[in-house]
Amino acid sequence: MAGGGAGRALLPALLLLAAGALGKPTARQERARPGAQHEDRPGFQYDHEAFLGKEEARSFDQLSPEESRERLGKIVDRIDDNKDGYLTTEELKTWIKRVQKRYIYENVAKVWKDYDLNKDNKIAWEEYKQATYGYYLENPEEFQDATDQHSFKKMLPRDERRFKTADLDGDLAATREEFTAFLHPEEFEHMKNIVVLETLEDIDKNGDGFVDQDEYIADMFANEEGGPEPDWVITEREQFADFRDLNKDGKMDKDEIQHWILPQDYDHALAEARHLVYESDADKDQKLTKEEVLDNWNMFVGSQATNYGEDLTRNHDEL
Repeated sequence: MAGGGAGRALLPALLLLAAGALGKPTARQERARPGAQHEDRPGFQYDHEAFLGKEEARSFDQLSPEESRERLGKIVDRIDDNKDGYLTTEELKTWIKRVQKRYIYENVAKVWKDYDLNKDNKIAWEEYKQATYGYYLENPEEFQDATDQHSFKKMLPRDERRFKTADLDGDLAATREEFTAFLHPEEFEHMKNIVVLETLEDIDKNGDGFVDQDEYIADMFANEEGGPEPDWVITEREQFADFRDLNKDGKMDKDEIQHWILPQDYDHALAEARHLVYESDADKDQKLTKEEVLDNWNMFVGSQATNYGEDLTRNHDEL
């Protein structure tokens, strides 16, 4: 993960596959992690896979350039809300927000049945714990690997803490909205403290309650060969000193971590929309024609405007 972007988006948390007593679960990503923006790295494949996942990214690869251009053109027509033949930054921002919100709720819908074991349209903490950690709890002897043991022992109380924070009515049974907050805490105001705390816990290797510059860099880059650091790492050190460590005490506290990963003054959808317009606006009139979009189709199918290609493989009655 390279970069020095103005803000950092958070990837949705990736859950363990529900296993129950049927199969051995595997370790998962531990938190919603800061992700790089477009300006962080050339090309769009990194963004495509980081925000959509490799499986979904492959679905776009199955389309021919001709077919993808045709389907992208249909999406342009839908984004053009006032039907004036142009896409404005505001129209693109609205579309990107809509696509991202739809992705989040579809993601919840895909896994809901795996956790709502008694089919009461709620997911109790005990149901989630059994589906996710049941095999581990019932078969501890199969988890002799120290890394697996540490991961499961660490993640179970963290998931419980996150679940209880998302459970606003305190009944230990999550509604759809509460479970969405559990899976995607970065999208909910009342979950921000959890996102910050999990980030701190994962990066703070010396356990002092802060993130120093070396811990910040180690979360992005492991200099296993012992050679000189790449230029982007040097830039990130400068970013830490200039923009992350706001009080200049050599480390980030919780407030500074929140400013880093959940900046209040940064609208990711707006930044993405501005990026798309800037890169594709051939005549520099601050808006895009369909032709300008199609002339730069590869960037659009690798951007949030089309959910990184997923919309190009959909039946457009769904959009």
